[in-house]
Amino acid sequence: MSCYSFLAPWYDKLTGDVPYGQFADFYEAEFAADGGEFRLLLDLCCGTGTLTWELARRGYEMIAADRSVEMLMEAQSKSVPVGVPPLFLCQEASGLDLYGTVDAALCSLDGMNYIPADELPEVFRRLHLFIRPGGLFIFDIRSPEFLRSLDGDIFVDEKEGLLCLWRADFDEELSAVIYGMDIFSHESKNMWSRESEEHIEYAHCPETLSSLLSAAGFTDIAVRHDCPQGDAGRMFVTARRET
Repeated sequence: MSCYSFLAPWYDKLTGDVPYGQFADFYEAEFAADGGEFRLLLDLCCGTGTLTWELARRGYEMIAADRSVEMLMEAQSKSVPVGVPPLFLCQEASGLDLYGTVDAALCSLDGMNYIPADELPEVFRRLHLFIRPGGLFIFDIRSPEFLRSLDGDIFVDEKEGLLCLWRADFDEELSAVIYGMDIFSHESKNMWSRESEEHIEYAHCPETLSSLLSAAGFTDIAVRHDCPQGDAGRMFVTARRET
């Protein structure tokens, strides 16, 4: 089973309650507090690009990267009136390769939780390489406590012509929650199709993340709880690329 392939066409329909505007507001508040110039941004693990397009609509030049071809196809197909359309790249976070530097890198909505712990040092090394000196790296994670609390839970998402069933199981050896997901879509009057995916979100401790960021050359590392969905197990980490 693969991740974000069969789900891609339905992702936006299932996540219509995500406050993308609040995420964009949070980033802009961080840029304003910094006082530097933030024009070119990287949206890492961009998914279907809703946040990418929102930031482009606000006047930022956007580079967006994701490993899922299917999610990038959904992102590319969106038509939003912007000055400069985003550049979408199919890249693994640990294989990030840009042509130059960006003013800030963002990774939203559990994107960092999808990266295994042993890949984080390389991800942070590459981000340090491609963020300009003094630039910012801002990402969010679900807390380990929140992910553990999902163990054994079963969820049902139902929309017109769509039924999504998923079960969460926390694996202590992996320190990760594994989601088994079944997606039923209405093909015709008397026919439904069923596809399956498996998603893994790793429980990253803020202390470990801070240590790895510091080792990669980031400074001014802070863990924030006064953030969008902070009451739902989400926390933000902000860091500066050393000058």
